[in-house]
Amino acid sequence: MKRAWWVVITLMFALFGFAFSLTRAQDNGDGGDQQPAAPTPAQQDCDGIYMSYDFESRRKIYPFLKNAEKQAWAFKSTAHIVNTGTYELKAWKIYIGFQHKEILVGATGAVLMNGDDFPADVGNGTYLSGSGQTDLKTSISTAGDYTQIQAQIQFSGTMFGVKPSGVPMPKTIRLVNDGYKCPSPTNRKGSMYVCCVRNPKFKANVTKTKFLPRQKGDLTIAYDVIQAYENNYLAQVTMENCSPLGRLDHWNLTWEWMRGEFIYNMKGAYPHTIDYLNCIYGDAGKYYQQMDFSKVLNCEKKPVIGDLPREKANDTQVGKIPNCCRNGSILPPIMDQSKTKSAFQMQVFKLPPDLNRTALYPPERFKVDGVLNPEYKCGQPIRVDPAQFPDPSGLQATSLAIASWQIVCNITRAKTRKPKCCVSFSAYYNESVIPCNTCACGCSDTKKCNPKAHALLLPPETLLVPFENRTKKAIAWASIKHHHVPKPLPCGDHCSVSVNWHLLSDYKDGWTARITLFNWDKANFEDWFTAVQLKKATAGYEKAYSFNGTKIPKLDNIIFLQGLKGLNFLVAQRNGTKPEKDPKVPGKQQSVISFKKKHTPDIEVAKGDGFPTRVFFNGEECSLPTQLPLSYGNCHHVNFVVAICLSLLSFVM
Repeated sequence: MKRAWWVVITLMFALFGFAFSLTRAQDNGDGGDQQPAAPTPAQQDCDGIYMSYDFESRRKIYPFLKNAEKQAWAFKSTAHIVNTGTYELKAWKIYIGFQHKEILVGATGAVLMNGDDFPADVGNGTYLSGSGQTDLKTSISTAGDYTQIQAQIQFSGTMFGVKPSGVPMPKTIRLVNDGYKCPSPTNRKGSMYVCCVRNPKFKANVTKTKFLPRQKGDLTIAYDVIQAYENNYLAQVTMENCSPLGRLDHWNLTWEWMRGEFIYNMKGAYPHTIDYLNCIYGDAGKYYQQMDFSKVLNCEKKPVIGDLPREKANDTQVGKIPNCCRNGSILPPIMDQSKTKSAFQMQVFKLPPDLNRTALYPPERFKVDGVLNPEYKCGQPIRVDPAQFPDPSGLQATSLAIASWQIVCNITRAKTRKPKCCVSFSAYYNESVIPCNTCACGCSDTKKCNPKAHALLLPPETLLVPFENRTKKAIAWASIKHHHVPKPLPCGDHCSVSVNWHLLSDYKDGWTARITLFNWDKANFEDWFTAVQLKKATAGYEKAYSFNGTKIPKLDNIIFLQGLKGLNFLVAQRNGTKPEKDPKVPGKQQSVISFKKKHTPDIEVAKGDGFPTRVFFNGEECSLPTQLPLSYGNCHHVNFVVAICLSLLSFVM
């Protein structure tokens, strides 16, 4: 009897516990997910995009200094972007106006839009975009699912110059997507927030596509998934040069895998390091325990990819990809439209939790560079409509990619970056050549030379001599011309390519110039080009006699020059006839260019209008001299003036 009562009591407690847990489950939702914190009144009143920045903590770090302005502090803060409006926000972008010499060490949930890696100097503010969650849906379309309408960024970094009692906050925060207006943020101690609303006057481009339209840039990179499986996919990467002055030679492309992916094989390109150790000793080795990793091509988080040589284009194992295997050369459209692209394919393996066909994420932080080419800054991948490809069967049909992303890169030049080519000026009315600037392309060793002294004027024949062999002639020329010789002597220009612009003649109806290219590098330049900007003289351009010249007035008065057929090689520097005695000889290309004055009647050639204001070689902008040849520098010209003065003096007497 007692046993029966004990069973009844146990069953009653069990039923009570089940009912209680059921009630809790009904209160908390199906999965018992934790609800987000209650929104602030400002967020509740926002009909648009609500942004906030909250400073969390900081601590003093080494070295400990008495000077508060130089003391370093480690800090942590958090930013939130919440879509509280009725329009989906695609590819969100924000600006944080950091102002305390901050160095960001990490930003979970975001990436720097300029493509820089961490740590990054952001003391003058920085732009960020989403990593992983790039789009913010509306609460209406997601039934209030905070995981789809909100993005959170957790910052960690270092700051300077803030007293212990102060709260280091940014100057401002704002959304930078087109079509939104942000007022000045409200600043509370340790917190800042703003509500950005749609601009009713903004007229967005009406698109019928699901994703963002493709953007324009100097160089675009397409990341297209063309086959997808549960744990891997096949991607095609295509780079296209869209700039008339952009170019890549022996390109190197790198990115960062964000979710543990690795490259199993590749066609049309190759990684500079074939390494599978990171897979064996990492998460990939734990998951793919039966995989033979000796067949894996690359397991680096930041692989560096290079192009294959031309002879591999028809190789059935590593080639046979359209637009592949061009030895790393991507030309501008004005030179050859068929050589503006470079492409390759790779098989990418994924890791949990991305083990289904639709869990597709591109790598981030793309970077691309060349041997002697402009510097590119790449944005983050943006999801676009699937790319279209010709059907491989040869039928008049189109196949679509499973998913596509676009990365836009633009030519830029950092203030601290030195160019890789330089320009010298000379003229028929002056016996001296104004050489390339001192340290025009940088100076690594300045112990025995002066990096701030002006370069010594030179006799014309020294342009064919390497800098290290010019010293005696330069000093002798300075002695003849009574020029000052600084001690120590100026450093060299250290440039791989130099360009001499010589004003050849100036007459009533026109004038001529001679341009000479010198290659001081160890490598040849195939299909080279140079471009000169003559702001007042381009309209009078007539002809380039040994180059193929094209006038491009719409491109800021640029004259585009390239080698004629058979003369498109600028050979490398080579040894002299007697290497033990003779200096090395640069590769050289030269042409005379003629101009008419009919369309430029007011041009003053000798006073500066006949000299270029910008010069490019293979897309790289070259360093220009800081002075022009003076018309009174020629001995014959001075003697002529003296003769006139003497004649006038004798006439007066």
